[in-house]
Amino acid sequence: MDERKTKLRLAVPLPGKKAKAVKQAMIGVLKPLKKFVKTITYDNGKEFVQHEEVAKALKCDSYFAAPYHSWERGQNENANGLLRQYFPKSMELNNVTEKEVIIAVDKLNNRPRKCLDYKTPYEAFKELTGIDVRKVMGYAFIT
Repeated sequence: MDERKTKLRLAVPLPGKKAKAVKQAMIGVLKPLKKFVKTITYDNGKEFVQHEEVAKALKCDSYFAAPYHSWERGQNENANGLLRQYFPKSMELNNVTEKEVIIAVDKLNNRPRKCLDYKTPYEAFKELTGIDVRKVMGYAFIT
């Protein structure tokens, strides 16, 4: 998941694309940041059929990109490409640990971005919200 303004990426490994697991993961990851979650834009995968429950739990609106319009989720597509540097498309993801995902996401969120005036997503998010997301999400304890 990606925050649009600060380019902050949040991710956790899941055992598959089951709707219940996706819903629980999304709520679990976003609940500490709930007051900042206004909308979530999904693609049209069946793993998002429980989007209404996510919206209710987080008190946010849900939107869907048009089918085959990946450019409507450009930030997410770009961040997925960056994450593929750590987990190539050819790689089996079955054995990827939560720690490996958090380390990769932490590295991405620590990269300065030109579009953020060379701040990192972590710095931009803290500037916008006053929250050090690494402490809220427990990243500091794992890396």
